Amino acid sequence: MSFTKIESDHIEFINLSSMESTPFNLLLFLTLLFHRHTHSSASTLPKEALPTKSGYLPVNSTTGSAIFYAFYEAQNPDDTSLSQTPLVIWLQGGPGCSSMTGNFYELGPWRLTPSLKQNVEHLELQPNPGSWNRIFGLLFLDNPIGTGFSIASTPEEIPTDQESVARHLFIAIRKFIALDPSFRYRPIYITGESYAGKYVPSIGYYILKRNPLLPLSKRVNLHGLAIGNGLTDPETQVGTHALQSYYHGLINEKQKTQLERLQFEAIQLTKAGNWSDATDARNNVFSFLQNATGLATLFDFRRYRPYDSIWVEEFLKNPEVKKALGVDESMVFEKCSKVVGAALHSDVMKSVRFKVEYLVKNTKLLLFQGQCDLRDGVFAAESWMKKMKWEGLQKFLDAERDIWYVNGGLAGYVQKSDNLSHVVVLAAGHFVSTDQAVNAQAMIEDWILDRSLFANKYIQNLFMDL
Repeated sequence: MSFTKIESDHIEFINLSSMESTPFNLLLFLTLLFHRHTHSSASTLPKEALPTKSGYLPVNSTTGSAIFYAFYEAQNPDDTSLSQTPLVIWLQGGPGCSSMTGNFYELGPWRLTPSLKQNVEHLELQPNPGSWNRIFGLLFLDNPIGTGFSIASTPEEIPTDQESVARHLFIAIRKFIALDPSFRYRPIYITGESYAGKYVPSIGYYILKRNPLLPLSKRVNLHGLAIGNGLTDPETQVGTHALQSYYHGLINEKQKTQLERLQFEAIQLTKAGNWSDATDARNNVFSFLQNATGLATLFDFRRYRPYDSIWVEEFLKNPEVKKALGVDESMVFEKCSKVVGAALHSDVMKSVRFKVEYLVKNTKLLLFQGQCDLRDGVFAAESWMKKMKWEGLQKFLDAERDIWYVNGGLAGYVQKSDNLSHVVVLAAGHFVSTDQAVNAQAMIEDWILDRSLFANKYIQNLFMDL
């Protein structure tokens, strides 16, 4: 028997054929059943957890298609004036997964957390010590249209390529900036994870190409881009899974050979431009790896059960919560939209590496991965980074990989040169902020503010020599 469970950025297949044979599989099965029937006790959104602003940003005034947003102003901005406080935009992956997962399960100011009341497990919102809006404004966008609470007037209007995704995002970001005159000059950083490894470079590229054609008052004040566990150059990344899994001790040599054949098929179909078939072939790679390893999730090989991001869907089905967010109570919330996923099916294996090559020459870029992610992890990222056509690449590859500490504890490793920073976050999987909230917060804050290991080393050395 197999069970299909949609996690935040992909569909996971969990093999339960031998469920009755081991206590672990029985526990996993019961856990999944629990997740399907649990209802959150957080029946309303507490006043203190309400967004500063939330609602819709129209991307097509004729049809009514619009991107849903939730914005949280900085809790403790560094600057006495908000006019210079950075704005961080978060985009979820998928394709078609709601950024409300990022909001209520990863890096938002309030996070869904299980608690026991009268020996019954409930879900409640609790303050997130690792929120990304501690000193920055934080904007969540449900992207593309049709995702989460966003509205697509017809399925045909849902983007099928990254150019269309970027065009809608550009319209939405400019409309958000227009909501408040103080937003106009605030530095903007666009961030995201997983399939947003395509969205983030695409909107960044679009902004840098469009800005020179616009008057200053209409430009987007882009200062940097950050991608966590991203799918950016699929042809390269799909070729890494066999070797990575083999050296983790998860498959033997025979299975490695079988997996390499599946990877080769996906790569050849990609080279031939058979995009839909190439996406199916990549899915076959993950299905084989899932069945061969028996892991609860490929998003984190340490876990005994998948990530609990389904909590977000349970929470956002509540009419009172929808009303508080400015959403029509009759709207059905899906954590990951199958319709949007189908629309972008042929986009999955298309690379945006050329956009990253342009961006790293023109703005600063952060790439970070959780150490334990088997889908879009460290080895996959380093493999495509080495292929970049960028004059600063060799300098980056020769740069020191510094040991990174947060609050006196080992947090991971940072490698930086010029505009490019690469971070490995220890003891984290695909959802870095879920696993290491405080460390991820320190990472994004130090990177944006050019502090600690993210400071310009030439300037640091200059001051040391004085």
